[in-house]
Amino acid sequence: MKGAIDKIIALSGGDSPDELQKYLSSLKNDQVVTVSIALKGKTVGAMIKGIFEGSPPSSAEGMNRRLLVYQHCIPLCESGNLQTEVVADIIGLLMLETHTLSGPSLAQLASLFVEAIKVGKMGHGKSLELFPTVLTALAACEALSYGKGELSGEEYKKQLINSLCSSRWDPQCVIHLTTMFRDVPLSLEELQFLIDKVLRMFTKLDLQEIPPLVYQLLLLSAKGCKKQVLDGIIGYFKEQDARQEEEQKNGESLDLEVQSIPQDQLRHVEGTAILHIVFATRLDHDLGREFLKSFKMSYGDLCPFSAALLLSVARIQRYEEQVFDLLKGAIIKSFKDEQLQEGSKFLQDLLPRHCSVAQMILDTVKNSIFGWDHVTQGLVQLGFVLMDTFGPKPGPFGKTTEGSASIARTPAQLACKLGGQVLLHGFKMHEPIRGEILEQVLNRLITKTASPVNHYLDLFSDIVISAPMILLESSTKVTETFDHLSYLPLATVQGLLKAVQPLLKVSMSLKDALILVLRKAMFSSQLDGRKSAVIGFLLLLKNFKVLGSLVSSQCSQTISSSQVQQLDVHSRYNSAANEAFCLEILSSLRRCLSQQADVRLMLYEGFYDVLRRNSQLASSIMQTLFSQLKRYYEPKQDLLPPMKLELCITAQGDQVYLQEPLAHLVSCTVHCLLWLRSMRRTADPSTDSSDDDEQEEEGYQSELQTILESMTRRMIKCEMEDFELDKSAEFSMGSSVGMKNNIYAVLVMGVYEVLMEYTFLKANYSKSHFEELMQLFNHYRKLSEILREKSGKGRVLSHKTPRSLLSLGFISTLLTALFRDSTQSREEALSVLRSNGEFVRYALSVTVQKIQQLEDTGHTDGPDGQNTDRTFHFLCDMTSVLMWRYTNIPGVVEEAGKKEKRCSLSQLCLEGLLRIFTTCQQRYPDKMGQLLSNMETAEDDGSVTEMNFFYIRQFQRALFTQLSGEEEEFNSKEAQLLVSILSVLSRQLKPGSKQVGQFLITWIWLCTNNRHSEDPAFSKGLLSLLFNLHFLYKSPVGLLLELCQDIHCQLGDIDEDVEVEKQSNFNIVNIKTATNTAVSLLVLSQSDRMLDELDWLIARKKSCLASDKSASGKKSFYTGKPMEKAVVLQLGTLLTALNELVQTALLPGICTITLLRALRRTYTTLTTLVKYYIQVCAMRHCALPTRFEKLVKLSGSHLTTQCYSFITYAQCGEISGGGADDKKKKKRAEVNAAASAKLLRETKAIPDLIFSIEQYEKYLITLSKKSKVNLMQYMKLSTSRDFRINAATLDAALQDQDNQQSQDAEETPEPSKKRRKQ
Repeated sequence: MKGAIDKIIALSGGDSPDELQKYLSSLKNDQVVTVSIALKGKTVGAMIKGIFEGSPPSSAEGMNRRLLVYQHCIPLCESGNLQTEVVADIIGLLMLETHTLSGPSLAQLASLFVEAIKVGKMGHGKSLELFPTVLTALAACEALSYGKGELSGEEYKKQLINSLCSSRWDPQCVIHLTTMFRDVPLSLEELQFLIDKVLRMFTKLDLQEIPPLVYQLLLLSAKGCKKQVLDGIIGYFKEQDARQEEEQKNGESLDLEVQSIPQDQLRHVEGTAILHIVFATRLDHDLGREFLKSFKMSYGDLCPFSAALLLSVARIQRYEEQVFDLLKGAIIKSFKDEQLQEGSKFLQDLLPRHCSVAQMILDTVKNSIFGWDHVTQGLVQLGFVLMDTFGPKPGPFGKTTEGSASIARTPAQLACKLGGQVLLHGFKMHEPIRGEILEQVLNRLITKTASPVNHYLDLFSDIVISAPMILLESSTKVTETFDHLSYLPLATVQGLLKAVQPLLKVSMSLKDALILVLRKAMFSSQLDGRKSAVIGFLLLLKNFKVLGSLVSSQCSQTISSSQVQQLDVHSRYNSAANEAFCLEILSSLRRCLSQQADVRLMLYEGFYDVLRRNSQLASSIMQTLFSQLKRYYEPKQDLLPPMKLELCITAQGDQVYLQEPLAHLVSCTVHCLLWLRSMRRTADPSTDSSDDDEQEEEGYQSELQTILESMTRRMIKCEMEDFELDKSAEFSMGSSVGMKNNIYAVLVMGVYEVLMEYTFLKANYSKSHFEELMQLFNHYRKLSEILREKSGKGRVLSHKTPRSLLSLGFISTLLTALFRDSTQSREEALSVLRSNGEFVRYALSVTVQKIQQLEDTGHTDGPDGQNTDRTFHFLCDMTSVLMWRYTNIPGVVEEAGKKEKRCSLSQLCLEGLLRIFTTCQQRYPDKMGQLLSNMETAEDDGSVTEMNFFYIRQFQRALFTQLSGEEEEFNSKEAQLLVSILSVLSRQLKPGSKQVGQFLITWIWLCTNNRHSEDPAFSKGLLSLLFNLHFLYKSPVGLLLELCQDIHCQLGDIDEDVEVEKQSNFNIVNIKTATNTAVSLLVLSQSDRMLDELDWLIARKKSCLASDKSASGKKSFYTGKPMEKAVVLQLGTLLTALNELVQTALLPGICTITLLRALRRTYTTLTTLVKYYIQVCAMRHCALPTRFEKLVKLSGSHLTTQCYSFITYAQCGEISGGGADDKKKKKRAEVNAAASAKLLRETKAIPDLIFSIEQYEKYLITLSKKSKVNLMQYMKLSTSRDFRINAATLDAALQDQDNQQSQDAEETPEPSKKRRKQ
């Protein structure tokens, strides 16, 4: 054998090819094969060259020998017995000689490849490099035998590729085949077939083989089908993620055949695949455009993998802006869709819940911990983009809104919250981005002074709590932020300093830096800078506890003790060492007592909370308050008043300013004194404390008590003249005299209130003390009434009633005493308070005021106003009392209140309850059940829904009582409050509580028919509640139709000759409520809401149609679709309802304009639906649903015709109804008509409507051509839009003109006679 090889090699290098041919001819095929198989090493190339040289393709023998070499070298290369270099040489030589093979030989060779692939003999894939060359040569052949006939080379190649892609592939050769097909010329159909085949093979490969296959697919996508490749890759990983999530939910997989994939392995593979796609996108911009285009079409297909891919693509500069715009739009649209679907039973029944884009983004953050460094930068950018775009905006005139942010409810708020969550989770998980996140958050706190930064403060606070040690490493950035404190808004300063409190406890440098900054700020020329210093010092006093302080559960900020223990590594930082630090701060704060009133006020409001946290500072705080109070206290007991009011004001030019908020000073002193007394009584007697300290405390406490009692006694004796106030004096804010009197009055009223609270709390239910309290209240009331009457008479309008200085805790105690305290021993004393109706009214009014402040800002003035837990506890107590008072004392008792045209006590109770429920929903949404369960009247052991329903029934009874009474007994405002409360409580019902909702709907339906109510505001409120419940539990379109029929019946037809059939679905809709615009506008607004839902459904259906191209194309395919059926039925009923309204003689003005806009919107929706069916007909030749044809007929033959009549009516400004002979009504009608005509000209409502109708008809013509159905047969063109002459009207006008001329001719002599007489 060796000799034969040597001879062939020797002859091949010579000049005698004939001799080589002879020698090869002497060898049998088996020997040639044996020679080929025996080849090893570098001699292989020379050997094959020799065989080819001695086998001329022109001879049949040579051609066969060449084919034989090919047939045996290919399996040899796949055997794995040869070195890589040798295989490469062999394939190279074979490729060079492929074009010399004949057509039949090429066909045999190609069949060899196909069969080898089918049986899985191409595991190494080394010889597959030759296959594209074979196919290319095969395609160049003119004719090849195929079966009993012949095919061209190109067709033969197509048959081979089809056969190859249709056969079973060995998973081991998928990557090699994909690589091989990159060099094969393919048509678009073949490429689609091939890619589909490869994508289906994904599930049969090992996970580690996926990234190289993805890489090869991306290279293959250069030929086309980029969207198919991307969709297939994303779909595969989406399916794997879903399977992984399912396995995590159900524990171990029940499917034993499918082995569970480890999560970390899957995430690493996904990360590698993302890198491949991003790399391919950098090189092929068409791939990037296709990816963004497919995502733009349907954000619903978003998954954690595609979200991570988007964020990685965003690192490419040309795609950055597009990606974040797409993600912003997808997130906000997802939140809007969720809210729309949650608020509509109609939509919930038609469509399953959509995937949450927000959850996908958060899952991406969670997955990024597996080494997805290419995603983290995009996550940071996305988080800040969301927070910047959807964060709270500045209020009117650039002012930032006060108060803490309420719970995120709107889509924008939810998107902003999502941005914060992304950044917080990213900060916890990824060390490299922590510095950037912290720096950007702090930069925004400093730079965004014109906008609210609550969302950034919340994020910074969460970062501090979750990772304090990490922040200590970046303490220099926080220290740099401190330098800007005096220039920041107060709300920002307060939030920032609250957030860093845990760090100050453990970082000496940070605390020292802050102290230095605050000391500088204390002497700032800017008032806000000094306020910032006070806020900072007070927070430090609250949070640095002195050894021996009494334990108080009311802490202003929650700090994790475990974190502090872990971080408390400096021995200097302990509670014993804090005393000197706190006393030093207090000495700095004393300087504030000589500054402006705003600074002092801030100090007084903060001292109480400091005392609760740091009771060991009581001596210093109380001495400070004592010395300050003595400045304004008149020590001579026989002098009135007991206060030096002239020291509390200052003048500058012609302006008078408040210098000392005396009432707040007294209030702070009273609350601190009372708290200290209560804590000393409850403290453990064994507590270590020196006798000197106790004597000192008792000394100033007793002295303060003496001062307060003296003030109370002398304030009772004071008359208004003692304060230089007179009921005839000027109190307006437009002059210096009025301003001074106003300031005095407000100060005195505040002191009266504080002394009332002090008297009550120290009275211990003593009758004499309560009588003193009533005397204080009478003085307060007299001054309050004068201030209310007089303050509006100056040049400047009066300001709002000053906020009450009564604390929320006292209000809660007072209400309980007034209404619920049944202790026998207290009965006599409490009767003093209860018998004074004005005092009871005052207590309820202050309650409403305090709850309103809590709803608006999230906190109240006075002690515990900033403490959310205590505040909620007070709310619970007040709710119980107000509920008892309203349900147990009948309104008949309060007839006197009605005569004075003031709201009754029951009405005040209801207003308080409404405010409490609304506040709880906004500020404490998770505690609504706790609020209801704390009411004593609640049923025991009931679920939240049951308790909620219990209170709903209570208020239902009250409303039914109102409706069942006589007409003159009906209290409209109280009924409106009851409806508002029912609306708030009904929002708390869970979507699953269908029976409760149905019961409510039925009950309200009965209410609307129970009484002929003529109060428009009440009618609107009740119908609005009915609509809202319908949206939640059933479709409201039937209700809309009945209301439109009632309005048409009450107002009459636009054609005076037409008599409307008398029918009444709702007694609440009568001539008075119908002529008022409220009910009509409510109906039209609800129709807008229904159109929103229909537009959303049609848009969803169009997007599904665009993505679902593989659906069946049968003619009857669309007639049974539930979504189309529901849309057409809903639109049909809505058209019928609007058809009623468009025939109604609505009053000219806003109702007419709103109806014209609603009609335009309806035609726009109809046009959208027509476009959808045009798309359907273009994609599939299917018949139009019969229902849709009926809808078109209804719109054309009924609504459009009536629209043109209504346009004529609206332009003429006619007013329907009786009393035309009445001159006043006629004059009012002319004024209304003129105003309506002007409004119509300005709003262009009529041209917009006509354009919408024309667009609708235009697309109907297109649909008629596509569907071969004449839909325009139902449309009748009108002259309303261009030229119209009503013959009857013209004749009447001409007749009137003739009559007028003849009348003028007869009357002409009369004036001439008069002139002659003169």
